[in-house]
Amino acid sequence: MSNSAAENPDNSSATVSPTATEPTVPEGASRVVWLLVVAAFVVILNETVMAVALSDLMVEFEAPASTVQWITTAFMLTMAVVIPTTGYLLTRLPLRTVFVMAMTSFLLGTLLAGLAPTLLVIIFGRVVQAIGTAIMLPLLFTTVLNVIPASRRGRTMGLISIVIAVAPATGPTIGGVILDVLDWRWLFWTMLPIAGIALLLGVTMIRNVTETRKLPLDVFSVILSALGFAGLVFGLSSIGSAAEGQALVTPWIPLTIGIAALALFTWRQLSLREHALLDVRAFRTRTFSVSLGMMMTGMMAMFGTLILLPIYLQQVLELSARDTGLMLLPGGLLMGVMGLIVGRLFDRIGARPLVIPGSAIVAVALWGMTTLTADSSQVTIIAWHMLLNAGLSCMFSPLMTAALGALPRRLYSHGSAIMSTFQQVAGAAGTALFITVMATATFAGAQSGADPSEALMNGVHNALVAGAIISLVAFVGSFFVRSVPAPEEETVPVRESVDA
Repeated sequence: MSNSAAENPDNSSATVSPTATEPTVPEGASRVVWLLVVAAFVVILNETVMAVALSDLMVEFEAPASTVQWITTAFMLTMAVVIPTTGYLLTRLPLRTVFVMAMTSFLLGTLLAGLAPTLLVIIFGRVVQAIGTAIMLPLLFTTVLNVIPASRRGRTMGLISIVIAVAPATGPTIGGVILDVLDWRWLFWTMLPIAGIALLLGVTMIRNVTETRKLPLDVFSVILSALGFAGLVFGLSSIGSAAEGQALVTPWIPLTIGIAALALFTWRQLSLREHALLDVRAFRTRTFSVSLGMMMTGMMAMFGTLILLPIYLQQVLELSARDTGLMLLPGGLLMGVMGLIVGRLFDRIGARPLVIPGSAIVAVALWGMTTLTADSSQVTIIAWHMLLNAGLSCMFSPLMTAALGALPRRLYSHGSAIMSTFQQVAGAAGTALFITVMATATFAGAQSGADPSEALMNGVHNALVAGAIISLVAFVGSFFVRSVPAPEEETVPVRESVDA
């Protein structure tokens, strides 16, 4: 697809209606997509399920919080390093091979972490898990773009929105429930059989739906990518720790290294062109760039509140980990239901009629959360959280579909890798923003003589105000989103797509 076609303003609110000649979903494709959705949900759920177990691990291994936190930090860093290489992997290798690599890595990491005799082994197991997780989401995106006709992608992307949004959101809830009756190792044992079954089914059901090409691997690009994205994620993640006086290094060091490496990485990819590790020419498509920017704003809001609300609930309202998880569950479930509904609506009315009200709802919800106090009722908190998730649901699926659907087929794998990478960066940025503002305002409150609970509440309030201000920027940006479906002929023919 040419950029001129992709950016045709007349298609800004295009409605995609079924016609008599509309391509149908290839036989067996739906089963494969569902399989990939379930597999991706399991591996991405693992990203946040350990959040409520850190205290237990600190006690069992007699380790400080700064050390135990590497269970999460190492996972995020590995994701940031591996995801940019998935564009190359999906171009070079058949999809089934990539799927087997991803699930085998996740299984081995899960087994290793479950059996771990020391904290270091758990961290290593999490790294191995993260390698598989990093590959899975771009794999899912690429498969959907290749086998699902453009006029039906909205509802399918609705399923994917459940993976990228509901899995991380419900991770703490599931973790809290498991830890209430079992020990932390069961956080890994419960995932092992599900991942094993998904691997066995994938081996028999998934067939290649892309044209593989023998490309040289540019090692220098891999190094620059690793330094760039890892530096960015680590630096952003360290800002919150630095505000609390617990950072291992000054955040500006990894951030500077990361930004410089990414600048060199971008120059390198443009010079390599067809042999690029990550084809950044996808950013030349306006719809992709604008939708990705909006997507990152939504991810910042989601991950920021995901880290902030448990602190508020546990340390200000003094709720248990289980009760905290259960309070966040309604919002996660609503996001799952909304993802399916919004996906179908996108197929009928396009992106803008969903993204504009969705971003408005997110702004209202975040501004509403700024009214929370130490005396707020649980019903009020749940209501604001559900409203926030409803707004995010109206944004995620349409933005993903509009962004990736605007790209030519040769950029599908690279576009999905870019989107998955920037979701990690946005999550780290959102967490950094909320925690930094909270820590700074909490310290200022304590210095002025407020008691610890009151000072923390002041910090939480200021963090939510910062998030609410950013939501206004997202609302303005929503008016620039365009819905441009990819041409039907870019979908893989039925016989080539899936062998069920």
